[in-house]
Amino acid sequence: MRRYELMLLLRPDLDDEKLQAAVEKVTRAIVNGGGALTKVSPWGKRRLAYDIQHFREASYFLIHFDIEPAAIREIERGMLISEEIVRHLVTVLEERPGEQPAEALAPEASAEDAEQDAEGGEPAAESASSAESDEPVAEETSETDTDAPSEEEPQPAATEA
Repeated sequence: MRRYELMLLLRPDLDDEKLQAAVEKVTRAIVNGGGALTKVSPWGKRRLAYDIQHFREASYFLIHFDIEPAAIREIERGMLISEEIVRHLVTVLEERPGEQPAEALAPEASAEDAEQDAEGGEPAAESASSAESDEPVAEETSETDTDAPSEEEPQPAATEA
C-alpha cells in the first residue's frame, strides 16, 4: 500500500450537509477500494487564483489515506463524475529520507537469514552495514610505496646543463 494525499475543491454554494455528504462519498469510495483513511481535514472556503466553472472560491478538504495504486483510477473516475467536486488532486506522499516502511524491512531480513544459512558464515547484515558506513575507509599504504617511484613508471632522465 502507498500513502496518498487528496485535495478536494468543492462548490462554494453547497450547504454543510451536502459538503459532508460529498466528502463521505469520496471516503466511502476509498474504503470500498481497500484503502484506509488516515486523516480528513476541512480547510474551509478559500478564494481561488482564477475562475473554475465560474466560481471564484471553493471549499477545501484535505484527505490522507493508504491504498493500493491500482485502486486510485477508479476513485478518480468517481470524483470526475461528481458535480459537487470542482477540482481534485491526488498526490503520492513519499517516505522521508532514512525512514523505511515496515514492508520493506521484512523481505530484507528474510533474505539475510537465507544467505547466512547458505554460507554458514557471518550474517549479511554485518557485512552490509560495514559497507554502508558513512565514515571514509582509509586505505593502508606504506611510506615506501608513496615515496619511491614504481618500477613501471619511467624515471625522467637528468639533463646536464
